[in-house]
Amino acid sequence: MKHILRFIKNQPPARLIVAGFFLIILTGACFLMLPVSLRPGVHTSFLDALFTATSATCVTGLVTVDPGDTYTVFGRVILALLIQTGGLGFTSMGAGLMLATRRRVGFKSRLLLKEALNVDNFRGIVRLLKAILLTTLIFETVGALLSFPVFVRDYPPLEAVGISIFHSISSFNNAGFDILGGGQSLIPYQNDILLNLVTGGLIIFGGLGFLVILDVLRNRSFRKLTLHSKVVISTTLTLLIAGTLVFRFTEHMPWIGAFFNSVTPRTAGFATYPINEFSHAGLFVMILLMFIGASPGSTGGGIKTSTFFILIQTMRSALNKRHMGAFHRSISPENTSRAFLITQLSLSVVLIGTFLLCLLEPSFEMRQLLFEVVSAFGTAGLSTGITANLHAASKLLLIFLMFIGRLGAFTIITMWIERPEQNARYTEESITIG
Repeated sequence: MKHILRFIKNQPPARLIVAGFFLIILTGACFLMLPVSLRPGVHTSFLDALFTATSATCVTGLVTVDPGDTYTVFGRVILALLIQTGGLGFTSMGAGLMLATRRRVGFKSRLLLKEALNVDNFRGIVRLLKAILLTTLIFETVGALLSFPVFVRDYPPLEAVGISIFHSISSFNNAGFDILGGGQSLIPYQNDILLNLVTGGLIIFGGLGFLVILDVLRNRSFRKLTLHSKVVISTTLTLLIAGTLVFRFTEHMPWIGAFFNSVTPRTAGFATYPINEFSHAGLFVMILLMFIGASPGSTGGGIKTSTFFILIQTMRSALNKRHMGAFHRSISPENTSRAFLITQLSLSVVLIGTFLLCLLEPSFEMRQLLFEVVSAFGTAGLSTGITANLHAASKLLLIFLMFIGRLGAFTIITMWIERPEQNARYTEESITIG
């Protein structure tokens, strides 16, 4: 036992985080298989339970069984816990429990928190964690209170309370799970302005990232924000406006529907209109939005808004022959190279995943399979309706893609690489490009 503990302690933070997520998914799948988790007369396979647990922990939203028709109150509580743990990260949840029980957060825990929260140093890491937990509690409480008047019209008060709490947790963590039953997501509420705005607001703030939210609360002026916050906010607003305009005129839906469908592909997964009825142009834009995803340090996936921003700025810089920068600040070459590496790795995962799914599911159209792969990798959770009809091997492939999408392709691929940086370099020589 001592050797096992010593081995675990000697592992780098990235490996421990990956292993922690894996164990949480397996534990969640086992809980979802229990008879107390399933409605009377409902049976589910371990693969479907594993798929649901992965989707919840990776805050994706893809499902092979409808949560509302399959799980009891106990099962829904397990789903909510998996979503909350996946959104905040098991490291943050574990450290939060340590703080609640007045235990000291040790050096190893702080190291894991630094890696999980994607911050540069240990300074104020515990204070930052407390702020994140408090922010989460406030947003989810407000979301539940505002959602309750909508759901209480269609459900008994006590059941409406449970649905409101679950919906708020699912929305803020960009999970896209619903427990309304019938496999319709939020389609029955497509014209409910209050629920659309509340859900959209929770998704947006959850996708901005905790560091950005805390920076805005602290400074309350765009000019005083950090470069990271400015990049995230400006890119998010641009994508929201562009997506709303595109859906308004390609899908002929009202403005509130266009706005919501511009928000939800950014890793949320709720649907107010049937996705399989969207035009090719609408599906194409959704795929782009799902691939870009949310922002660093948030509950969402994708390549992230800051990565997309750097890609655009790099192209502008190359065309204008100016130094790389934005908002009167320079962007380091390390940021640029990392953004391109993340994009290349993500594209490779999506292309390979789509190719494999095409081999496994020849009866479906390629656009449906591509949409499914990008949705899984971007932890978006939207689907054209084919998820439940996929073969076992295809479901396992999507489980793997959701896992990669939540933790990041860069983290998964590089967690075993421990080579020191080389000091010696070869002589440079130009090659012809273009």
